[in-house]
Amino acid sequence: MNIDFSLILAILILVSGIIWAADVWFFAPRRSGAEKPAAEAKEPAIVEFSRFIFPVVLIVFLLRGFIAEPFRIPSGSMLPTLEIGDFILVSKFSYGIRIPVINKKIIDLGTPERGDVIVFRYPENPSIDYIKRVIGVPGDEIAYYNKVLYINGKIAEQQPVGPYAGGFLQYQRLTETLPDPKLKHDILHASSQAAQDFVLTVPENGYFVMGDNRDNSRDSRYWGFVPDENLLGRAFFVWMSWEFGHWPKWHRIGTVIH
Repeated sequence: MNIDFSLILAILILVSGIIWAADVWFFAPRRSGAEKPAAEAKEPAIVEFSRFIFPVVLIVFLLRGFIAEPFRIPSGSMLPTLEIGDFILVSKFSYGIRIPVINKKIIDLGTPERGDVIVFRYPENPSIDYIKRVIGVPGDEIAYYNKVLYINGKIAEQQPVGPYAGGFLQYQRLTETLPDPKLKHDILHASSQAAQDFVLTVPENGYFVMGDNRDNSRDSRYWGFVPDENLLGRAFFVWMSWEFGHWPKWHRIGTVIH
């Protein structure tokens, strides 16, 4: 089950705010005006807790909703760029200011570009968050032949790096350069997996995304394009890497996501 922390925070803000406000405006004046011993006039525990928790939760809600939100990588679909157990930060304002919980854009600040690693609501089940790399933006023609990308007729060059240890499959690590020379990132190919060739055009208001682990990623090749309204933000930083049952991967902390 995917937990919507933004919704939980919003509920906490609403409930604690109502309790605190009701006490300030209604109950507190009655307590202070009554001739009672100090112990009996003491602020109720639930009010004290609400007064403490309200600003804390509000700050967290605003930071998560408008600045940066943490996510954890649960699968290997973005290997070798992101590993299982990586804790990442996602910029929430890179593609516009959106109202938390309902994800409604109110200010347009930009759009995803080729090469961006983005987090979005999975189109087939919006309660699940996915992370992939943007390969095609609106209007792009994307072709995939023998595991090599072509974007608007230009090849995305691949340079072998060497073998990559990855479970039961034999992986080859390569550096892929999208048509812009600045857009370089490493990908994985599984030698035992057959190529899935296709040609398509990215529609308006949609984005074509793929995992860097090309032969072990459920992405736009299977379920289609990411609509703009599903965007959550751009992944930019690994602040912790800790897979359950293992020691933290100290060398990955502080990694900038390219």
